[in-house]
Amino acid sequence: MNETTALKKPRARRQQKLVEHVVGAGFATAAELATLAGVSLMTVHRDIDDLAGRGVLRKVHGGVSALPSTVFEASSEIRMQMQAQAKTALAHKALEFVEAGMSVMLDDSTTVLALARLLNKTGPLTVLTNYRQALEALRENNDIRLIVIGGQYSRTHDSFIGLPTDSSVNSYAVDIVFQSTSTMGSEMTYHQEQDIVFMKRAMLKAGTRRILMMDGSKVGRTSLHHFAPVSDFTDVILTDDVPAADREAIAANCTVHIAPLAPHRPGHSDAP
Repeated sequence: MNETTALKKPRARRQQKLVEHVVGAGFATAAELATLAGVSLMTVHRDIDDLAGRGVLRKVHGGVSALPSTVFEASSEIRMQMQAQAKTALAHKALEFVEAGMSVMLDDSTTVLALARLLNKTGPLTVLTNYRQALEALRENNDIRLIVIGGQYSRTHDSFIGLPTDSSVNSYAVDIVFQSTSTMGSEMTYHQEQDIVFMKRAMLKAGTRRILMMDGSKVGRTSLHHFAPVSDFTDVILTDDVPAADREAIAANCTVHIAPLAPHRPGHSDAP
């Protein structure tokens, strides 16, 4: 191990500690983080600048935040730590729609990533995705044919994102597209970032069956950009904490399936 690598390890451990604290609290001041890490304010500000530059945390007035807003999506690294139980429940329900021999397209949501990690248990598949984490989850499985779609790599989202004309998505037709998004109402789905919206719309058009996976924290809210009408999806999978009235309203526009939040298998979790 060279000297540079040795110096990076304590910094990486410290930054991970800072990220975990901000994720748990939602917001923290620089002074709070300096006390937590036992370092100077100057050092913490350098860490914050580095983490913000990589899109892991977001600098806001008075401190730093990991929470998504109506305008900004949280980074992939942060999203993987959120709503783990709900993502596992949704993934197990979604797996019921997948059969050996199918072609399946996965977006770059961490909800769909939970499903990607279960696909290794299914027979031969063709999987198309723009999410690097999904590629990592499936790359060693010889029964899965992997196709990478997208354009320029986004470090914040850890995925490949391009305009539909540049991403080659329009040339595919698959059996199922699995997606999630930031928020939804009974008639419309939303996302904070327009380039992600363009990519998701192009992917959605590729599917014969189009399945949206949403946990209860995302239902009944809006974000900056319209993504797609709920009626554009053939199916929506919701966790069972979504109120009955919301389920019924969504069911007027597509087929609704419920994923129970109780552990799928005692003592086992496939959550990211």
